[in-house]
Amino acid sequence: MKNKTLRIMLPLAVLASFTTGMPAFGMTWEPLQSDSRPTTDDQKNNPADRDLTAKIRKAIMADKTLSMSSHNVKIIAQDGQVTMRGVVPSQAEKDAVLAKANDIAGSGHVTDDISVKAK
Repeated sequence: MKNKTLRIMLPLAVLASFTTGMPAFGMTWEPLQSDSRPTTDDQKNNPADRDLTAKIRKAIMADKTLSMSSHNVKIIAQDGQVTMRGVVPSQAEKDAVLAKANDIAGSGHVTDDISVKAK
């Protein structure tokens, strides 16, 4: 009877921890990202930053020579400062994406947080 109860209660406890966002069995929850680099959640909702992000995204998407990975880099605008984040397949694609961001946001307003995928 004890084993049957444990087999029923253990999965329920784990399921409850996932659905409520609470850690199970005394485990502590830590964010996946422990650094202070900006994420897309940090993007301001002001019109200027939204417009800046949209212009950069449009320029990147218009370049059909870029890979899907390059098309999907994260663009985070905060008060005119832009952080580009993601993984691209080559240094040439990284340079192309950053050049488009610099052309639109202005030199000195773009932070490079893009890495090149190791081969």
